[in-house]
Amino acid sequence: MKGAVVTTAPFFFLCYGRSVNFRSIFIPMPTPFTGGEVNLGAIACNVRKWMDAGLGGIVALGTNGEAALLDDDESQRVVEAARAEVPADRVLIAGAGRESTRATIAAAKRAAAAGADAVLAKTPSTYKNHVPVAGLIAHYTAVADASPVPVLLYNFPASTGVNLAPETVATLAAHPNIAGMKETSTDVAQFADLSAAVPPDFAVLCGAAPGVFGALSAGAAGAIIAVAALLPGPCLSLLQCVRDGRYDEALALQHRITPLGRAVTTAFGVPGLKAALDLAGYQGGEPRPPLAALTADAVERIRVLLHATHA
Repeated sequence: MKGAVVTTAPFFFLCYGRSVNFRSIFIPMPTPFTGGEVNLGAIACNVRKWMDAGLGGIVALGTNGEAALLDDDESQRVVEAARAEVPADRVLIAGAGRESTRATIAAAKRAAAAGADAVLAKTPSTYKNHVPVAGLIAHYTAVADASPVPVLLYNFPASTGVNLAPETVATLAAHPNIAGMKETSTDVAQFADLSAAVPPDFAVLCGAAPGVFGALSAGAAGAIIAVAALLPGPCLSLLQCVRDGRYDEALALQHRITPLGRAVTTAFGVPGLKAALDLAGYQGGEPRPPLAALTADAVERIRVLLHATHA
């Protein structure tokens, strides 16, 4: 039996005549490899389990999906494989961020053709010292003008060195095809400022597991967090507790998910997330070089965290 999806208005966006709901918890799906090749069967198996757990949808081809290490044809197959398992009432988001505006537009069109409901576009960063705010606004405006599906901004300053300030986001939020953003930080003030700067139907999603409680309390619509791939139930419960005003319970859930959330992101990265998935009964698969599999000691540390989280 399918799990209940935690969703509430008003964070809906029309796409091809249907409502796309961004108000939930989403998985930034890792891309499983076997023998160096994308394992489409493993994608299907994992996505079915996540959808059964009641999560709002999947983000394919994100940072945790090793998107930078995939060829364009592989990326297309990943989105298609996920689409086949994501029901029509859930959301499939695909990463489409590239360094050039032209390439980002092309990636957005490919993702839409493969079945994505929306695309996530990280800030260009290679020439960050020479792309002013006006250039970022022009970039995202051109992408949104050309994309067949809604665009989500992806702000990850710790990775890119580029920060989308609330006033910049407010300008972009006025575009009819920019539906929201993933804000990967634990800065509660940033979430409060973003929530105050954008219209009610613009979905701000938290991208850092340790900051979910604070972000939701400051007005975020939901989250895109790796730890939800391992603990979908507690992550959905945290979201519901904040909505219900049960803040003590929500904070307790935050304390529960944070250690594992840190382990599978900042501590051990994608190899850690994949190892944790294997330990938890999913199919994480191999990381793609230059990423390398974890040492036995690191895997054991993750095993201990998983056990403690489920104790």
